[in-house]
Amino acid sequence: MPDILALKEWTLRTARLMVGIPDYETYVRHRQANHPGQPIMSYEEFFVERQEARYAVGKGRFRGCC
Repeated sequence: MPDILALKEWTLRTARLMVGIPDYETYVRHRQANHPGQPIMSYEEFFVERQEARYAVGKGRFRGCC
């Protein structure tokens, strides 16, 4: 039987990705493994950066999701 805590974490991560909420923990692990010594954005900075990238806010237009 799978570990209940791991299953809960996987379900939560999947649900967040389905509605467009990026996974901060994955980002942090990637930065630590592949870019040691480089700064890591706070959760708030990460969330804003991902939202702006998703909706093209920084390009002077609002593209939306469709």
